[in-house]
Amino acid sequence: MLEVIDKGSGDSNAAPLLFVHGAWHGAWCWDEHFLDFFADNGYRALALSLRGHGNSPTAKRLSRCSIADYVDDVVSVAQTLPTPPVVIGHSMGGFVVQKYLESNAAPAGVLLASIPPQGDSRALMRVMRRHPWVCVKGLVTGNTEAVVGTPALVREYLFSPHTPDEVVTWSAGRVKRESFRALNVDSAFTARPKPRRVKTHLLVLGAELDGIFTRDEVHDTARAYGTVAEIFPGIGHNMMVEPGWREVAQRIAAWLTDTLTPRRS
Repeated sequence: MLEVIDKGSGDSNAAPLLFVHGAWHGAWCWDEHFLDFFADNGYRALALSLRGHGNSPTAKRLSRCSIADYVDDVVSVAQTLPTPPVVIGHSMGGFVVQKYLESNAAPAGVLLASIPPQGDSRALMRVMRRHPWVCVKGLVTGNTEAVVGTPALVREYLFSPHTPDEVVTWSAGRVKRESFRALNVDSAFTARPKPRRVKTHLLVLGAELDGIFTRDEVHDTARAYGTVAEIFPGIGHNMMVEPGWREVAQRIAAWLTDTLTPRRS
């Protein structure tokens, strides 16, 4: 049984929102601000913890869990809902959402600081150049948590330089190990999404001070899906818990209203 945090009853005409976290995270990252925000705005808002994350168990070693396993987790939660959900993914969760949408219908989708369709190999190389010994240790031990193993590294990759210390420390105490296969193999090389198979309308958002993905990569993601990326100034990778999270949530809410409201002829 996967951990699912479920808030809000939702207006009768509103599609539920299903939030998918990224590497090292769990449903907790959406519960800090986003779930209450969208519940208060008339949506049923749910966040799952992928297998081996948060309070979700896994039947096999986390290091062996694949992107396909994570897509199956999203499918299993989506199938419990009365209507197909809007799927909203952050970072690796955005990659999972892209794969989910290849074969599952959704009224809309949102990608936040997502791994691009080309994969995360370029990001992994940048991490290797910045902190070669940390990466070597992670490769030798299989411990993917090493990349975010200290508050300083959490700030460097997940937040902006001016994010309050208490926010960084709070997140640093919650990030956990990620699947080596999902993060370093599937997301980099073997499970790249096929944008031509995705028919869902997507909103693509990025962060100006993202320590993992560049603005060019966010724009590449948007172009792959026939849209234009929007970059939020002054915030880092963890857009849903940065001090500027409300502006991000408000943009998503406005876009959903515009996208999901039936047009009058």
